[in-house]
Amino acid sequence: MEVMNKYRHIIFDIDGTLLDTESAILQSLKDTVAEILQKDIPVEELKFALGIPGEVTLHRLGISDARTANRKWNEYLLRYKSSIRLFKGIPALLASLKVGGYSLGIVTSKNRNEYNEDFASVFDATHYFDRVICVEDAPFPKPNPAPLITYLSLSGISAKEALYVGDTAYDSLCANGANVAFGIALWGNSTTNGNDTQNDIDADYVFHTPSDLLDVL
Repeated sequence: MEVMNKYRHIIFDIDGTLLDTESAILQSLKDTVAEILQKDIPVEELKFALGIPGEVTLHRLGISDARTANRKWNEYLLRYKSSIRLFKGIPALLASLKVGGYSLGIVTSKNRNEYNEDFASVFDATHYFDRVICVEDAPFPKPNPAPLITYLSLSGISAKEALYVGDTAYDSLCANGANVAFGIALWGNSTTNGNDTQNDIDADYVFHTPSDLLDVL
């Protein structure tokens, strides 16, 4: 089917956008910090970690060996894996977009191993996506625009042909830097990133439910 909308590629973040992972990520990070730094940091103070690479988060917390700590964090995450699920409405959204002729992609702060373990091997959704950009696929991570610019370059499309859907200020900054339209997903548990509120996040579109995206298209 020919796509009539100007957006040919719909690109998604994963955590907080496709997957409900907030609780699992923050609780396992809290456990990791407690073990390594012997600190009990409230979950609310760890929300800055949502949307950025794990090693960046750990460095900001003062952990010098972030690579080893990131592996520990992933081990703790397994304790909470049963709480991770696709958001309601996401499978239907992805199926509708594919039927509509859109190319779907992912730009995530997960590394390739995390993508495979946390998403690809668990959820029957990867067949919808034509291209996946993980953190090591671009020279700089979000909020730098490099991941989206890499996606555009590899896909051979212009910025105006893409729409990026994410849930954090980091996603918005990445999209704006790449001159890609941004839609904020408010259907998750978190509509903030750190101390940023929804109103602080620059978005071209506001999606309260996955089906709202279809209304725009």
